[in-house]
Amino acid sequence: MKIAIIGAGKWGSALFHALSQRNDCVISSRRQLEGSHFVSLDEALKRDLLVVAIPSQSVSGWLKENFKNFGQKILVASKGIETSSLRFLDEIYEQHVDAANLAFLSGPSFAKEIQNDLPCALVINSKNEVLAREISGLFPQNIKAYASSDVIGAEIAGAYKNVIAIAGGICDGLGLGNSARASLISRGLVEMARFGEYFGAQHQTFLGLSGAGDLFLTASSVLSRNYRVGLGLAKNESLNKILNDLGEVAEGVDTSYAIEKIAASKGIYTPIVNEVAAMLRGKDVQESLRDLLSKK
Repeated sequence: MKIAIIGAGKWGSALFHALSQRNDCVISSRRQLEGSHFVSLDEALKRDLLVVAIPSQSVSGWLKENFKNFGQKILVASKGIETSSLRFLDEIYEQHVDAANLAFLSGPSFAKEIQNDLPCALVINSKNEVLAREISGLFPQNIKAYASSDVIGAEIAGAYKNVIAIAGGICDGLGLGNSARASLISRGLVEMARFGEYFGAQHQTFLGLSGAGDLFLTASSVLSRNYRVGLGLAKNESLNKILNDLGEVAEGVDTSYAIEKIAASKGIYTPIVNEVAAMLRGKDVQESLRDLLSKK
C-alpha cells in the first residue's frame, strides 16, 4: 500500500521504519527533512493511507488548516483528548473524514523499540472491521497487529494510561516501592475502565493490549515521557522545567486536565486523575499522596 506518515517525531519516524518494510512509504512534517522519502504535505495527502502521528492537541488545527480529503484511509497514531473542547479524537476526525475510512492505533509500544525491530503487539481499532483487518496486515513480522471495533475504548485507554504513567513516575520518584506501584497501576486500570464504560467502551478492551498492556508499559519505564514527568514532580521540580528538559510532548499533562473536567461534568469517580491534575498545578506530592490514600 502507498502510505504517508504525517509527523516526523520519534513516534512517526518509528512507524515509518516499521511500515516501510512491507509498503511504499513516505514521510512528511512541518520541518524539512533530508532523504528521498521526505515529501511535501500536498504529495503525502494523495497517498492511499495516512498515518497521522502528531500531538493530539494539534489535530483539530491540522485538520482545519492542512488536510484535504481525497478519500484516503487514515490511521490515527495520536493518543489524547482535546483539552479546549473535551472531544475525543474520533469526534474531531469524523468532522472531516468518513468513519469508515478511520482507524486508531493502540497497544504497548515504545518508539525506540519499534526502531530496533523488537517484537510487540498492537491493535488497529475501527468502526469498519474490514479496514481494521486490512491495516493490521501492513505491519512487519515482528509486530503482531490485531483488529478491533472498539474505537472509544482504545481511545480512552490510550489517553488515560498517560495520566496513570505520570502517577507511576511520581510513585517511583518518591521511592515508594514495587508494591505501591503495582497497587497504583491496578487501581488506575479500574479507574480507566470505569471512565471508559461510561462512554460505552467494552470492558474487555481495558484487560487487553490497548488497556492493561499499554498501561503496564507506560507507567513503569523511563522510556515513557509521561513517566519522566512524574519523576520530575517527585523531585518538586516545576512543570515548566520538567517539560523544557523533556523537549518532547507529554500527552498526559493536557489529558489529565481534560479527563478531570469530563469526569466532574459526568459524575465519574476519578481519584487518581484528580490528584495528578492537582500535582501538575502545583499541589505538594506528599500531600497528594496522603489525600489519595485516604480515599475509598
